[in-house]
Amino acid sequence: MEHTMRLRAGLALTLLLAWALPVLGQAEDVDIEALKKTAPKVFIDCQNCDLEFIKTEVTFVNYVRDRKEADVHVLITTQKTGSEGKEHTLTFLGQNGFKGLDDIQRFVSAKSDTDDDIRRGLVRAMKIGLTSYVARTPIAQRVEVVYKPETRAAGVKDRWDSWVFNLGAEAYFSGESSYRSRYWEFSVSANRVTPALKIQLGLSSGITLNAYDYEGYTYESRQDDYGFSGLAVKSLGPHWSAGLYADADSSTYSNLRWSLSAAPAVEYNVFPYAQSTRRQLRFLYKAGAARARYHDVTIYGKTSETLWRESLSVTLELREKWGTVSASLTGSHYFHDFKKNRLNLFTVLNLNLFKGLSLVAVASGARIHDQISLPAGSASLEEILLQRREIETSYRYFVSFGLNFTFGSIYTNVVNPRFGSISSGGMRVTID
Repeated sequence: MEHTMRLRAGLALTLLLAWALPVLGQAEDVDIEALKKTAPKVFIDCQNCDLEFIKTEVTFVNYVRDRKEADVHVLITTQKTGSEGKEHTLTFLGQNGFKGLDDIQRFVSAKSDTDDDIRRGLVRAMKIGLTSYVARTPIAQRVEVVYKPETRAAGVKDRWDSWVFNLGAEAYFSGESSYRSRYWEFSVSANRVTPALKIQLGLSSGITLNAYDYEGYTYESRQDDYGFSGLAVKSLGPHWSAGLYADADSSTYSNLRWSLSAAPAVEYNVFPYAQSTRRQLRFLYKAGAARARYHDVTIYGKTSETLWRESLSVTLELREKWGTVSASLTGSHYFHDFKKNRLNLFTVLNLNLFKGLSLVAVASGARIHDQISLPAGSASLEEILLQRREIETSYRYFVSFGLNFTFGSIYTNVVNPRFGSISSGGMRVTID
């Protein structure tokens, strides 16, 4: 009898749990979203930090783009150490409900450390510094020694729907007794970036005025540039994306009264996009049409034309402990004449060859056979020397490289900012 009652009680408990667990799971999801909203809002104030990497590694806070909206303002600065390394100082400034709660975290990177070493050091310092703020919020109950994000993102409601707008204006003035230069630039941009869709829109205008006076000779130069660029990209999985480019340009330098172009595109990334902060190998193909009207008749006797073209680019980006590699190769041509083509190569290398020795190299080059907008007739000497208009060429190149070798004490972590610092180029040797 007692055994039968135990069986009945066990069966009843099993049925109760089978009914209750789905309800509890739904309630837990709701609680997680509510907890995420209570996490501190953080603004990162850093000029050369890998913000995308930080955001993917430190996921237990909410990030904002305006410091006034933040609960915690993280100011990141650097100073050179005696061993040619850098001391990175992270100053945590509490705001709103955390006003008066400030903290400082530091870590020292060696001269031989790679970009990957430095950004991981920043992440470790960020996690430690944010702990005192997270501990004072309800989300602390979800944080242990290592925070593991849920399988689905717990989004925070955004009244701007992820749109970010920017208005910019810049002006430069310089001169001396025989030379004056003025430059104005205005820009407007609107961007919306989500995991599923990326939209980028930009409008800019620039005017350059130069004046030269030399032994009674006066020459004035003006260059106008206006442009619009648009890009929409749809995510199609961990490796594929599809999108559309749209551009409008006007340039006195390029002999363009106006130009309109549109090109659908598709991209394949060998590595999953989720690994983009560390490695990428992307193949991008696009094809489309461009309609242009020129200021002057071109070398091909055209005042306007519509042309179709295609391009294929391969981009490699790696960030490992041994260094950083960034390389891009792009080939393009017009369909009406395959001889009208261009090949561009751009590479940046920052390699840690062995302890203390690093190589930094930048190289770019182009084979050019597609300058269809060049104006007919010879350019004047002033236009050539002052680069007032585009000149026919079959190639362009730029090369820069340097070696740095540092050895001696690795324990000189003292920072002394007195009298600033002196710098040297080329091969650098430090002996302590």
